[in-house]
Amino acid sequence: MATLALFSIFIVLFLLNVPIAIALAVAATIVIAATSDYNFFMIVQRMYAALLAPALMCIPAFVFAGVVMSRGGIAKYLIHSLRAWFGHLPGGLAVVTIMACAIFAAISGSSPATAAAIGAIMLPALLQGGYSKRYSMGLIAASGTLGILIPPSVVMVVYGITVEESIGKLFMGGLIPGALLALILIASAILLAVKRDYGRADKATWQERWHSTLKALPGFVLPFFILGSIYTGLCTPTEAAVLSVFYALAVSAFIYKELKLKDIRIIFREAVNISSMIFLVIAAAMVFCLFLTYNQIPMHVSQWIAENTLNKYMFILACNLMFFILGTFLEAVSITLITLPILLPMIEHLGIDLIHFGVIMTVNMELAMITPPVGLNLFVVSAMAKERLEEVVKGVLPFIFLIAAFLALLVFWPDLSTYIPRVLMVK
Repeated sequence: MATLALFSIFIVLFLLNVPIAIALAVAATIVIAATSDYNFFMIVQRMYAALLAPALMCIPAFVFAGVVMSRGGIAKYLIHSLRAWFGHLPGGLAVVTIMACAIFAAISGSSPATAAAIGAIMLPALLQGGYSKRYSMGLIAASGTLGILIPPSVVMVVYGITVEESIGKLFMGGLIPGALLALILIASAILLAVKRDYGRADKATWQERWHSTLKALPGFVLPFFILGSIYTGLCTPTEAAVLSVFYALAVSAFIYKELKLKDIRIIFREAVNISSMIFLVIAAAMVFCLFLTYNQIPMHVSQWIAENTLNKYMFILACNLMFFILGTFLEAVSITLITLPILLPMIEHLGIDLIHFGVIMTVNMELAMITPPVGLNLFVVSAMAKERLEEVVKGVLPFIFLIAAFLALLVFWPDLSTYIPRVLMVK
């Protein structure tokens, strides 16, 4: 009865357009206060305690670094270099878009930030190159989802903290799937460009290629700097995130000289807005977890799984369907924090690898970024292109099926996500 009351209040608040984090916190707080011995002081104390995990410090740092990249010239010069090398090939501009998103993803850890930073430069270029506006918008929205699969990833950080798994291992688990999905998107772009005879960029001279590469070198180094320092054990993910901020600031201000004092306020505002939204959801989800723990819901669900002898593939299929449905109206961090406390006992009972499930969940969150009506990347691209949301949705539909097919491959081939963490044994 209490569970029904909680979700009823949550749905009513959601339909009234109350922000997800506030709707979740209010619903859980009302039900807990009415059905348990917890008082409001204890609930607020739990919310505050949820934000004290040291690993959470890397989230605002990665977000800040991503914003600096997009405004300080690093993203722009990366795209110029990639365009000089690949822009003249069939589907070259689309390939450049995907590769630029993949590289930016290896720094920012955010899907909307990736779509916004790369799309602002590549959308006009794609349209000028003869690509249809609908396809261009869909490509940018879908490629932007690489931001949460290719490490570092904000979603993986939240997942790792929730299930108490090594964030370094999770980052490693996303390497092969992230690269493979990028290659699948590139292959589809080339095939479609050949079929539709999309235009190409002018072929750059070798001098232009080397000059653009040299100019973009500080940006190309940054992903290796971040991931290399984590995987070699020199830095924790949090330390690497903070170092990436200083690196991005130094490159933008002293090498490219495109970061001015007046830009600092805008950068801080963007980074704080994104980070605050994430932390508010985390605090609200802790109240929800408190309700689940008090009512012993995870234990009851685990007993139900044990009694019905559900195998792990049926369980993963059910999870994928649930994530897809939730992804149509919730964002990635909310889904992760709401569902994991319930799913974790079942994952452990069925012997599913936490790294494998984490990557599967992250790919589902990629789909959540581009499924209407609340896919964040859809809104980012819609605002950028000054086009109706319906047109962006039509453009992204083929990519939804493509990523769903990739998800099926990932489910039945666990080594894609577990091989590197298993071999390197990062602690």
